[in-house]
Amino acid sequence: MSEQRIAVRRLTWPAFGVLTELLAGLVGLMLLATVLRLMYPAPVSLYPVAGGVYLVLVVAMMCAWPSGRRYLGWANRVTLVRAVLIALLTAMLPLPDFINEHHLLVFAMALTALALDGVDGWVARRTHTESRFGARLDMELDAFFILMLCLMLVIQGKAGVWIMFIGAMRYLFVIASWRWSWLGAELPVSYRRKTLCVWQVATLMTCLLPWVAPPWSNLLLALALILLAFSFVMDIGHLYRRASVRH
Repeated sequence: MSEQRIAVRRLTWPAFGVLTELLAGLVGLMLLATVLRLMYPAPVSLYPVAGGVYLVLVVAMMCAWPSGRRYLGWANRVTLVRAVLIALLTAMLPLPDFINEHHLLVFAMALTALALDGVDGWVARRTHTESRFGARLDMELDAFFILMLCLMLVIQGKAGVWIMFIGAMRYLFVIASWRWSWLGAELPVSYRRKTLCVWQVATLMTCLLPWVAPPWSNLLLALALILLAFSFVMDIGHLYRRASVRH
């Protein structure tokens, strides 16, 4: 039993070089939070909340860490920068007045995180460092980013709780795969899926702007939810047909 536990730890625990890079990300996050506090009247709570969110993301990354990998690699470093920005944005959730007053700052940070979503894939292809771990890390960070933006809109009163279905759909899909294992099969690369992910983030970001208000914001968000649901139905149908053929 003890040997089995040691083997699991060796499989998931990153090397010292990776831990150093993750620590550098935390330092960068704290420096960025300090810059915000110097430039804007951001409360000191930004530090512990942003740091806590970042550590949760790091722990999730460690749990899926592939055996034998010693460094993040350039593409995953870009993804780590995205994680820093998303952690800082998440720390702003309890600060609706700050978000209202500095909506352009929030929008710019979210836009940068969205732009980096395309950069990390480009870097992976150029450096020939594509990996299943990197793709999974990118996908899970996208899901968390969308969930965070949905929460921000609800807290800001820009939309009803119903938009949480946009952020929760990925997690509901994962929970369903625990009951129906065929849902957990690997899906092929889909530009439809990638395009709709960008659409979701862009729509949520746009609705954060103060001049985008109901009913137009509700129409945009409803369209985003319908398109996302359609994409999930397409993927579920594909997985079901493939599982039926095997049986």
